[in-house]
Amino acid sequence: MKHLNKLLVAVLMAMGLNAHAQDSNNPWAISFGVNAVDTRTSSGSGSGFFDQHFSQPFAVKDNWNILPSLSYIGVNRYVGSGFSVGLQGSVNKIDKLVTFAPGSAGQDARGNVVTNPGDLMYYGIDATIKYSFQELIKSKVIDPSLSVGGGYTFFGDNSFGTVNPGAGVTFWFTDAIGLELATRYKWAVAANEDKPLDRSVFQHTAGLVFKFGGKDTDGDGIYDKDDACPDVAGLKQFNGCPDTDGDGIVDASDACPDVFGLAALNGCPDTDGDGIADKDDACPDVAGLAALKGCPDTDGDGIADKDDKCPTVAGPKENGGCPFLDADKDGVADKDDDCPTVAGPASNRGCPEVTSEALEDLKVQARAVYFNSGKATFKTGDKETQARLDAIKEILKNYPNAKFSIEGHTDSTGSAKINQKLSEDRAKAVLDALVQRGVNPENLESKGFGASQPVASNKTAAGKAQNRRTEIRHIGSKYQGKL
Repeated sequence: MKHLNKLLVAVLMAMGLNAHAQDSNNPWAISFGVNAVDTRTSSGSGSGFFDQHFSQPFAVKDNWNILPSLSYIGVNRYVGSGFSVGLQGSVNKIDKLVTFAPGSAGQDARGNVVTNPGDLMYYGIDATIKYSFQELIKSKVIDPSLSVGGGYTFFGDNSFGTVNPGAGVTFWFTDAIGLELATRYKWAVAANEDKPLDRSVFQHTAGLVFKFGGKDTDGDGIYDKDDACPDVAGLKQFNGCPDTDGDGIVDASDACPDVFGLAALNGCPDTDGDGIADKDDACPDVAGLAALKGCPDTDGDGIADKDDKCPTVAGPKENGGCPFLDADKDGVADKDDDCPTVAGPASNRGCPEVTSEALEDLKVQARAVYFNSGKATFKTGDKETQARLDAIKEILKNYPNAKFSIEGHTDSTGSAKINQKLSEDRAKAVLDALVQRGVNPENLESKGFGASQPVASNKTAAGKAQNRRTEIRHIGSKYQGKL
């Protein structure tokens, strides 16, 4: 029971010490297994120091003491840069005690004698600093190491301190489970010759090691310290962050995390392949233009087809994308065309320019309008005068935006005052007759010049006849001023 208590104390110390480890992911490790104690190294036989202490290291059958049960336990903690520290408690029963006794019965060639001392128990409590070469050799399976440390040994009723250089190798079956093989030379400090059990030994261990202590909050197999998204399960290739839609873009950087998309569009899809993400595309099923939020413009008039009343024919926005009607095909839309049924240049608002032929015709027709003598009334019963007025009306209606001046003239007979009044009245009579026939009054004005502008001599009857006349002259446009 006394020995059992010693082991229990050693185990509790080992389990309670925050020491030794295997890596930064799982900073803690616990190991347990069997140990072997070899007392040959302190027998004193041999020709020199190394021969005396380190010869016959693998004489297992002759020299090793092995307790066939769980006989050591250790706890370890990783401290960084390949180093770990730990504490180990071990127990053994010595039934092979090697001593140097030349001439004794049963001695070997070196003079060593192996005896069974009876109920001799061995206990050890050892602290260790270990350096792992696993990262240096870049292996995930083989983990060689060197260690140094110290401890305290209970050998029967004796106890003494030790200095423990050692070496080992661990074979990792998984990231957290491995087979650990190790050996330590436990050199007895200040060994007492009067106490033959105060001796150095080799202790070999073989057992399982389990790493633990790494925190993985989201359970994705990536430890929180390496997990860029520790609270949500993710993928190793994304440092623990999720990619819900599997498009290779982590959700945190994915503008459309639930829909498979393109990296060029921050993870959003582009169904119609027009380079505009569906979420920003007003027409996601048909390729279009960025300027129109992804919608097409078939006729190229700057109006999306979906908003264009005439999607295949270019037209202005103010007309719903449809071209304005141009009945006379003169390039001036009917809405802007003062002569929508008669072709004319845009400079004249779609109306034809007044031709010299039309002006000559007006001159002929106006001079054939006759009045009663000395009056401003048309000659009674003169059908030709009415026909001339109708003809003038037909000419003028072709020029709805042209402005004309109707001018009355007399010969020199009579006073100037009377002639002036008569010429004005006759011009006004022609204007009124044309307005009655449907000519726009805004296109007409009347003037009288009396006898001031003769075209022939007033000294002859023929000349006077020519001077008594009505003329119609083109004076410009209603919109553009005088020509």
